[in-house]
Amino acid sequence: MTHISSRFFLFLLNSLSALSWNNAFRLSTCLKWILFDVAGYRKKVIWNNLKNSFPEKTDAELQCIAEDFHLHFTDLIVETIKFRTACPATIRERLQGDISIMDDFYASNTNIIYLMGHRGNWELANLFSSLCFTHECIVVYRPLQNKESDQWFLDLRTRFGAKLVPMNLIFKELQKPREKPYVVVLANDQSPVPETAFWTTFLNQDTGVFRGVETIARRYDLTVLYADFSKVEGKRGYYHVDITTITDEPKKVANNAILKHQIGILEKNICKQPHNWLWSHRRWKHKRPENLKAEQLAL
Repeated sequence: MTHISSRFFLFLLNSLSALSWNNAFRLSTCLKWILFDVAGYRKKVIWNNLKNSFPEKTDAELQCIAEDFHLHFTDLIVETIKFRTACPATIRERLQGDISIMDDFYASNTNIIYLMGHRGNWELANLFSSLCFTHECIVVYRPLQNKESDQWFLDLRTRFGAKLVPMNLIFKELQKPREKPYVVVLANDQSPVPETAFWTTFLNQDTGVFRGVETIARRYDLTVLYADFSKVEGKRGYYHVDITTITDEPKKVANNAILKHQIGILEKNICKQPHNWLWSHRRWKHKRPENLKAEQLAL
């Protein structure tokens, strides 16, 4: 994408953020038809992921999940555009749940690593955490190659004071002195480098999991929380957060126990609301290496 076309595309996105929520979701419904019914965007990837994850379901059941996911996917697009300019009250209204545990951790001066999967709207989750948590909010992200697009997302994600840090710089960032407790926010359910991943069974498939979470938690002795973002049934664009404590003693738990616990919760939540996950991602594109190191297994 050229510089001029990038600027025009981002101008269009910013203009669309002024749409009402009703019109935004009308746009999403139209976009679903164009993206999936006409263009067939990653429909084979989505179908194979669903088929392999739920072998017990009929094709008719899987097709219903796929259709619901298609609309969820385009809803995420228009919601993210809207959140580019949404006021704090809208952020709080669209994502609700009991987060009092965060106040307790802040009062005890506890640093946190806050995990999530690609459920719900993760851009909303990032905005919510920086807006509603008293902790300093550090969001781990992967920079985009297109500079204009990367800046657009940086502007979105830092609207309420979050600090964005690329994954390769997070260790350096956490060594800096701070005046108050911090929370590191990241999603770690994408496809990692197979030679360094923790390998387990997830959704009936051999699955590699990023190990960076465990390394960060152990090195800096961070309490590990997991947040699930479910869709509120019958209320398009509304979500609910549930926070689970995985461990407050990361240095004492068994190797990869944090990841195994997290992936188990994620799997249960996906099974409860299967269309609410990023099925278009090529999550299982890598195969388990024949010879795994001890640190890649659960002990």
